[in-house]
Amino acid sequence: MITLLAIDWAVVGIKALQLVLSLSILVVLHEMGHFLPAKWFKCRVEKFYLFFDPWFSLFKKKIGETIYGIGWLPLGGYVKISGMIDESMDKEQMKLPPQPWEFRSKPAWQRLIIMIGGVTVNLILGFLLFAMILGIWGERRLPVKNLQHGVAVNPISEKAGLKNGDEIVSIDGRPVNDFYSITKDIILDESKSVQVKRDGMLVDIPLPKGTIRSLIKSKMQFIDPRVYPIVDTVYPELAKFIKDSLKKGDHILTINNVPVTYYDEYRKEKLKFRNQELTLTVLRNKDTVEVKAQGDSLGSIGFNVDPYDLAGTYTQDFGFLEAVPAGVRKGWETLIMNIKNFKLLFTSDEVKASDSLGSFISIGNMFGPQWDWERFWTMTALLSIVLAFMNILPIPALDGGHVLFTIYEMITGRKPSDKFMEYAQMVGMVLLLGLMAYALGLDFWRVFRKS
Repeated sequence: MITLLAIDWAVVGIKALQLVLSLSILVVLHEMGHFLPAKWFKCRVEKFYLFFDPWFSLFKKKIGETIYGIGWLPLGGYVKISGMIDESMDKEQMKLPPQPWEFRSKPAWQRLIIMIGGVTVNLILGFLLFAMILGIWGERRLPVKNLQHGVAVNPISEKAGLKNGDEIVSIDGRPVNDFYSITKDIILDESKSVQVKRDGMLVDIPLPKGTIRSLIKSKMQFIDPRVYPIVDTVYPELAKFIKDSLKKGDHILTINNVPVTYYDEYRKEKLKFRNQELTLTVLRNKDTVEVKAQGDSLGSIGFNVDPYDLAGTYTQDFGFLEAVPAGVRKGWETLIMNIKNFKLLFTSDEVKASDSLGSFISIGNMFGPQWDWERFWTMTALLSIVLAFMNILPIPALDGGHVLFTIYEMITGRKPSDKFMEYAQMVGMVLLLGLMAYALGLDFWRVFRKS
């Protein structure tokens, strides 16, 4: 049973605010991509709306021939161009003879430019945002060669056959350079094997069936860097110290007199002392110090270790001239990632829609619990590329559906009838609404399942 009081509504509010702001930016610029070429080609634009406005609007104002407004249903936005079959389903207008200012009266090439304008803007915006992010904050990298102590396994990678201390060499025979790409590459490429160096020998480890689905469902990394148990952050509200307390930089040597060399050994050993008093021996500024604490149900006492920083993660900085091509490259890689992910939904036995799809709840949870501009703009850049890809899919009611019919007309010289376009739009809207309802249902199911 879900307890509303157990929800941190402050965090929910911050995430919701970030989501709404991000979507507002993306929707307004996407629709501007349709609006501007429509005006250039002298089409009459009747409405320009952020969010949808069934029955009423939160705000609207007519300027010239166009009504600008904000709807109350935050599921997107639209521009209503005269003489176009769109979300408004204005059948009465389509019964009248075509007028020179209407979309349907324009040459096919002009209509095509109008329809791809939103996707074009989303792509360019994604590239520019990634360039801005790289120019301001740089990019975190962890070369595999920096992992001096190999990797630390979790239940998924251990089941696959990896062991603590293995050194990753390649995936499906392709050399691995950046540690951060390992999990993504295994999933998107449906990798079959991992090659590691173990005790000086090269070992080929086939990945058993179910590995990819386990990674998707758990949202876990396939492996982590193996590092020494050196304290990064202590959480006073969670810590239960009895004698002294841990400090940043403390190197844990023993737990209840049992030596622990690596952090994975510490995590395994602490499980033996759930809800018990723990005595840690730590190395602090070349001195040995004893710290006593009360462990919780997992043996934890309120601190964390950052394996990625300890393993040698660094930030690659980019100058302006470097950031622009690097941003385009990162945006293109993001687009390819989305294409591969979409393909896997139809071709893979391990990638299931029920595990991968999500609604605005899932998207909102990807934003940070605190306002973080780097994370906000990274999410906005990612969503911009996702919206570009989703909108260009050849589905009626999406830009891609209109583009498909326009290209068909340009090739054959035959224009689909208005009646056909009406029915196609209706079918597309039903499909999209059904998909959105399904994704929302999955999110609610995940929430209830966790409760």
